[in-house]
Amino acid sequence: MEDFILREIDRLGEMLLMIARKLGLLDGGSPAYSLADVKDELDMASLPFDLDAVLQQQNPVWYLVETEKISANGLETFIDILFHSDLDEERKTALLDDALSYLDGKGYYSFRLHSLSNG
Repeated sequence: MEDFILREIDRLGEMLLMIARKLGLLDGGSPAYSLADVKDELDMASLPFDLDAVLQQQNPVWYLVETEKISANGLETFIDILFHSDLDEERKTALLDDALSYLDGKGYYSFRLHSLSNG
């Protein structure tokens, strides 16, 4: 129960941070990454999947969830990082929409990802 409460506090903090950014109270935006930067970070974190292999899947979100068993929080973070990369806009939007559909369907509301879709 304590872990759940701590996760919810973190999520509320993220939501407040995003609201402050949208209101112009904070000047720092998310940094832009190249896909090469994302690949390097995944390698350094020793994550068990290859970014190129994931992006080549017909449905990368389902691949990550079903095959790689990524958590909801992990998926949220992964999509957020990719969204700020140099991946083409159409692909980013499709991945974001798929992730939101999956997470919302599981009852995991992502303030971070919803702010990206509305921003």
